[in-house]
Amino acid sequence: MEVEKLIQREYDPAHPNFERWQNARDISDERAKFVESVISEFHHQGLRVLDVGAGEGHTSKLFSLKNFVVSLEPKSERIKKIKKTNSLQPVMADSFAFPFKSSIFDLIILQDVIEHLKFTNNLIEDIKNLLVDDGIIYISTPNKFSILNIISDPHWGMPFLCLFRREHIKKYFLKYFRKNDYNRDDIAELLSLNEISKLFGKNFYINIYTTFSIKYLMDGGKGLIWSNFHLKILQFLKNSGLVKIIRSLANDKIGIINKYFTPTFYFILRKK
Repeated sequence: MEVEKLIQREYDPAHPNFERWQNARDISDERAKFVESVISEFHHQGLRVLDVGAGEGHTSKLFSLKNFVVSLEPKSERIKKIKKTNSLQPVMADSFAFPFKSSIFDLIILQDVIEHLKFTNNLIEDIKNLLVDDGIIYISTPNKFSILNIISDPHWGMPFLCLFRREHIKKYFLKYFRKNDYNRDDIAELLSLNEISKLFGKNFYINIYTTFSIKYLMDGGKGLIWSNFHLKILQFLKNSGLVKIIRSLANDKIGIINKYFTPTFYFILRKK
């Protein structure tokens, strides 16, 4: 299938994005630990977890040590890397058509996923209905209007692409510069803080975890950054002695810092 060929290219060293994607894969275990550290503020074990867009399953595997996890992944090239156990169930399925009954999960993980989905009101309702009343949703996603992402898009490493809609990325960038990726069905379209609030605000209480993530990064955490550009920025901040200033500016409010500077959002959502 053409889609599977596209996914296989992610593992091809000749692909222009190979180093970026490989760096992301290399820190997958550390990224999983970060997710666990956020969730541990609410729950510790015995959860029914749905990991949507689980990739190769690193986060699923870590959570399955203390919980029962369903890893939902539409790409066979990825899901075949997830080993089934008594507490870990890989399911190959499209995230647009959840193959589950209502209100069965305590935790839903949407790690770097929502920018790849075409959201509708029905999809939001489906996600909400899968969650038990006191359950939570973890979301991480790049910020459309972050200055850092405007300089270097987190998916393609090019300036300004984060501002484009999915169809425009195909039409003006992939068509001429990444022809082999033109037919991908998972091209990222980044969202702004206002767009995310509009999407989820009707059904969920939204809490931003910028302060938590900044502390993690500045204390040496290695699970959140993998592009060379962002790694250089982080090293510059540390070398220039700006860490204290960054810590003082970081906050969890819907304001200028999170709208235009925070490169990646980390959220916890609860049902209204």
